[in-house]
Amino acid sequence: MTRLLIVRHGQTSWNGSRRFQGWTDIELDEVGREQALRAAVVLAAQNPDLIVASDLSRAVSTAQAVADLTGQAVVTDERLRERGYGPWEGLTMPEIGERWPAEHDLWRAGRPVALAGIETWDELKARTGAAMAEIVEKVGDGTAVVACHGGSARQAVAAVLGWDAEMTNTIHGLDNCHWADVRLSRGWRLHAYNVGAQA
Repeated sequence: MTRLLIVRHGQTSWNGSRRFQGWTDIELDEVGREQALRAAVVLAAQNPDLIVASDLSRAVSTAQAVADLTGQAVVTDERLRERGYGPWEGLTMPEIGERWPAEHDLWRAGRPVALAGIETWDELKARTGAAMAEIVEKVGDGTAVVACHGGSARQAVAAVLGWDAEMTNTIHGLDNCHWADVRLSRGWRLHAYNVGAQA
């Protein structure tokens, strides 16, 4: 049975201050490192055959915590990066609302934002979906741990399950160091979502 454990990275200081991270490379903070260690114990116990991460350090560090327990190497793939937020990266939602009020209103309404440098959800889904297809091919009937980001994890799950945008909107982004458990058994199934280690 093919099993994908798609995990969001641990907390960063920008998560704490609610700043858009996107492709900006922000490392885990102390809380995030502790989250990653706790999650790693549970994820390593699933005996992964493959560990893959976005190439951004917050995802690599989260994956490395698992690899340290299993003795495996972490494979990085930039296609698993968070959605690119361009000029919004480093800003909070109120700051974005002040500078781009019309686009901010669209965002809050869940509608597409057409602003240079900001990836669309469809673009994000296409690249994460391509990465996931390769991971599925590599892992075969085994288990893969895939460490990425809130937005990219959500779109990766949707791509594997074949969901459209409307269906994807029924799930929220994962919490820090929580994961989705997606399994291939007579078709792809979402076995669990937003699962985390017990504190």
